[in-house]
Formats: sequence, structure tokens, C-alpha cells
Amino acid sequence: MFEHTKAFSGFSVDDIPRAKQFYGETLGLRVSEEHEMLTLHIAGDRDTLVYPKDDHTPATFTILNFPVEDIASAVEQLATRGVRFEAGHGIDDDGIMRQGGPLIAWFKDPAGNFLSVLQDD
Repeated sequence: MFEHTKAFSGFSVDDIPRAKQFYGETLGLRVSEEHEMLTLHIAGDRDTLVYPKDDHTPATFTILNFPVEDIASAVEQLATRGVRFEAGHGIDDDGIMRQGGPLIAWFKDPAGNFLSVLQDD
């Protein structure tokens, strides 16, 4: 039934202007705004809808993963832009998990949703 539809993903935030600044300026994505909602124009024709929700609850799982060629460089660049990476078991001092899978580093958007950068081998 849906094999030919161009499905897309979306998630909520509690503050559209703050999300627009974070995704557009901090992460450097092309962002458009219409009807008080954002569209993140992600490479590979993967637009993602960001919509406001007054009673927003942050996702407890990773909503967006950004594959990168050099995770250490990506983490360093994001850190200089004020991004703070998650810490904890198995995560090194740079914020990178180097155990049991691809190299990955988690961080949150201003609404508290989890995002990640991961080594694209």
C-alpha cells in the first residue's frame, strides 16, 4: 500500500525559534519555516518535520543520527559551537563511545531530544 509513498519523519520541540537557531546555525543544516513548523533539509532528500508541542516531552531515544567521516573532528567542531556531549559508562573524555559498535557520540537539542554523530566507515 505505501511502497511508493515518500514518507518522512518528524519530532516535537517546545520552542521553534530556539530549534531553528540550533539546527540551522549550530548544526549548519538548511532549515525552512512554514505554518509555525520547521523543515530540516537533510542531505539525501531526507527532509524532517519539526513541530511545536506545548506539552513536549524529550525523546528518550536517538531521533537523528549524523554519519561523519571523522567523529573526533565532528565532536571537536560541535563542542566549539557549544554542544555538550553525553557522559557515562563506556564514553571517553571526548564524549565518544568506543565500545560495542560504531564510534558514536550523543548530544541533545535545546528541547532535550537525543541526537548523535557516528563514524561512517
